Amino acid sequence: MQGSEGHGRRGAWGVIAVVLLIGVHLVRGGAGEWPADGPPRPATAAAAGRAADAAATADPLPASPPVRVRVPSVRIDAPVTRVGLDAEGWIEAPAPYDRNLAGWFTGAVTPGERGTAVVVGHVDVPAGRAVFYDLGALAPGKRVEIARTDGRTAVFTVYGIEVVPKDDFPAARVYGATGAPELRLITCGGRYSPDGGYESNVVVSARLTEVR
Repeated sequence: MQGSEGHGRRGAWGVIAVVLLIGVHLVRGGAGEWPADGPPRPATAAAAGRAADAAATADPLPASPPVRVRVPSVRIDAPVTRVGLDAEGWIEAPAPYDRNLAGWFTGAVTPGERGTAVVVGHVDVPAGRAVFYDLGALAPGKRVEIARTDGRTAVFTVYGIEVVPKDDFPAARVYGATGAPELRLITCGGRYSPDGGYESNVVVSARLTEVR
């Protein structure tokens, strides 16, 4: 793991710039052996629904690393560890021995800050389905709750879910700042092959709408 609670704005955006240039493959392909249709995939309407004005935005929060992610509608409730970039410039995934573990990318802002926070997780691991297996079943309007070390919970409302090819990943759009506190949840998806892993990523886009 990389990063620290006191990462500076210049350092954070410097790492994001690296990701925008070379970090397009994100979470490496999983190892599960599932039916040909694979994990849940976003509905066509959900994939198209990326309107940024889907909900009123709450005021941004100061920096505070996340400790847990909850998505009640798809039964995700997992601790969050810290991940950075691997030697090839991809965002690291959490350790595969823990099926229920998500990773906050320390090169971006913390969830709730102004900017785009990134949380990743495996869709599957050698032992079976993993933390973000059901991520593609999310729908616009559903909540993502991020518990932070400062005791606050940042509540995000989903406005977009899509499957994007790893070979043509729209990094600038996915990671780019919109001027509001936003969140991206990312895992593998699409078709799976034993030789190449998953061919795509599932990307969930959400905006901060409540603080508890």
